Amino acid sequence: MIIHPQNFDVKSVMYTIRSANSTDAKDLSNIRLQIDGETEYLDREQGEGFIDVPRFARLIKTDTESLRNLFLVAAVDDRIVGFSRCEGNQLSRLSHKVEFGVGVLKEFWGYAIGRNLLAQSVAWADSNGIKKMTLSVLETNDKAIQLYTTFGFKIEGVLRNDKFLSDGKYYNTIVMGRIMDDNQPNP
Repeated sequence: MIIHPQNFDVKSVMYTIRSANSTDAKDLSNIRLQIDGETEYLDREQGEGFIDVPRFARLIKTDTESLRNLFLVAAVDDRIVGFSRCEGNQLSRLSHKVEFGVGVLKEFWGYAIGRNLLAQSVAWADSNGIKKMTLSVLETNDKAIQLYTTFGFKIEGVLRNDKFLSDGKYYNTIVMGRIMDDNQPNP
């Protein structure tokens, strides 16, 4: 699905959040690889689960055509610096929900890009009859957990010893969900 672009100015950094398009495939392939190497909060190490340009192009096309998917990018001066994706499911019993994921270049942390990608995704979900959004977050990512809670996500479970990180220790993954409720305020 496609949304209308939104402009933001946070701490003198101006950026646009818009739907991904086919010309973004190369940049998305590169930025995903870079983000994977900048943080252990994500599932992959750098180079794992690599998505090449043609595969990103197909993913963008599918998400653009689907009423249950949303692929957003954040761009500073036409440079993609972050992205998010809501992926739905065509199975009848799961068609009411989407899974949310986000990534932002470390250089652009602190400018509310992740927050605004999430806000746009929540607004899209609420206005398109999505009843539930889910996500997974590493237990040590306190800022993300706090942000998700602000948007109405609640902890639904803990996957114990789910991730093995470079410090040689196992960490839990927190599973969170947000159920659309007419009484739930959007931040």
